[in-house]
Amino acid sequence: MGIIDRYILKKYLLTFGLMLLLFVPIGIMLNLAEQIGKMIDNEAPLMEIILYYLNFTIYIGHLLFPIFLFLAIIFFTSKMANNTEIVAILSSGVSYRRFLRPYWIGASIIAFVMFIMGMFIVPAASKGYNEFKFKYLKKQNQDRVTNNIFNQLGESDYIYVSSFDPERQIGYNFTYEHFSDDGTLQYKISSANIRWVPADSVYRMTSYTRRDLRGDVEQVVTKRRLDTLFAFQIDDLTPVSYIGETKNLFELNEFIRVQRRKGASNVNSYVMVLYKRWALPITAFVLTIIGVAVSSGKRRGGMGANLAFGIGVAFIYIFMDKVFSTLAEQSGFPPLLAVLLPNVFFGILGIYLLQKAKR
Repeated sequence: MGIIDRYILKKYLLTFGLMLLLFVPIGIMLNLAEQIGKMIDNEAPLMEIILYYLNFTIYIGHLLFPIFLFLAIIFFTSKMANNTEIVAILSSGVSYRRFLRPYWIGASIIAFVMFIMGMFIVPAASKGYNEFKFKYLKKQNQDRVTNNIFNQLGESDYIYVSSFDPERQIGYNFTYEHFSDDGTLQYKISSANIRWVPADSVYRMTSYTRRDLRGDVEQVVTKRRLDTLFAFQIDDLTPVSYIGETKNLFELNEFIRVQRRKGASNVNSYVMVLYKRWALPITAFVLTIIGVAVSSGKRRGGMGANLAFGIGVAFIYIFMDKVFSTLAEQSGFPPLLAVLLPNVFFGILGIYLLQKAKR
């Protein structure tokens, strides 16, 4: 790398680091001011609070990496433009494409860090962050799918509950169906409710009915109450909504495979988590293109106008990402398309702005 490359790359990485050091502590202080009352009321231990904010820093910081990066690029590039440094660089015979090389190197470094963190470091932080939140701040009010829950166990067993109460660990209108290899229903178990009894490590069913089908003969057994065992955990009926965020790349791939085999209705939310982890590093390049294109030339309003534009673009990006994520999770919109569309749209915008900046 030449002197200019090192100069720009140093500004790229240092400004990004300063953005993190500036805004993450502000986020911690705002969160602490909002939650300190609940922490005191629920007697959260000091060490757990410290670990919570360590996890909070990793979790929130990684989530906002693209925004911090975007603002950092606009900030230092606008400053270079106002000081006529960019004009001097381009006037010396350096092409605009060559001028962009240190930006690509910086984006590659940040993208690599984002990838490693998103796949292997942030999941552990997310687990600690969410567990503390629901233990001390929301008091077990964990987000779950609690109605019309359907799961497949193995190749031939299916379970269904019309509703599930995670706090009491009880499911209502429980059905368990077992099929033979040729797809014929062999027996069906149903009960008004099923509840996990931790003291006895059994499932307790009330208004129990079992129907065994042998050809044209049906045998029915009913009991007021029955304690038994099943090859599933009661919490497996409906995992907490953030379960996908707590698994690393390999665990998440396996979890999605199992949920698809079970026929889980909310599998798209886990697929979205996986695709977003792959897409997040790409945003480093997309936002770098837009940031350089917007701020590399002098304009009326200077750095303030560039930062205002950058903040506006950031909010539009977040809005689009949220809209498409919600569509994918709730309306069957393809998760891959939901992740790609915001990046494709802003990628095209960045290329257009870059072509204008070259002129």
